[in-house]
Amino acid sequence: MKYVPSHFKEDDGSLGQLECHVARNNPVWQRLQDGARVLAVFQEPDAYISPSWYKTKAETGRVVPTWNYLAVHAEGRARVIEDPNWLKHHLHRLTDQHESDMDAPWSVDDAPKEFIERLAQAIVGVEINIENLTGKLKASQNQPEKNRTGVKAGLEAEDGPHNRAMATLIS
Repeated sequence: MKYVPSHFKEDDGSLGQLECHVARNNPVWQRLQDGARVLAVFQEPDAYISPSWYKTKAETGRVVPTWNYLAVHAEGRARVIEDPNWLKHHLHRLTDQHESDMDAPWSVDDAPKEFIERLAQAIVGVEINIENLTGKLKASQNQPEKNRTGVKAGLEAEDGPHNRAMATLIS
């Protein structure tokens, strides 16, 4: 699965928990029964790096394309949750998180109660107790400064928020 609606929950004394849900008709939740170990991958921004941005291209020609990225891996054990109260509370937290910056935030309470209850029956919750976090940043740090400067300028000249966000990570 590529995307799962999730909410991070801080927990004193641990690395926290990821609370998420999947459609009940998605068989993935059945494979998570009995505390299966899972890996959640968060990756963004990422960007293609053209060898033409390297100043050393003209000097040596020994350059190749690559990819820069920022990624975090969260590992832990999954717990499948079918409790309707937990699911409704999860939907409130998830919605509140994403609506918080809106001019007129929508709330789960804005929808008819029976409608939300029907939707909650169509999903299954998954709670991942995070046991290990690993981060990786590949931002041309293995290149000499003149190449990093060229990569940063190349990314800033390209369209797209990922390219510009990656450019801010290059020093």
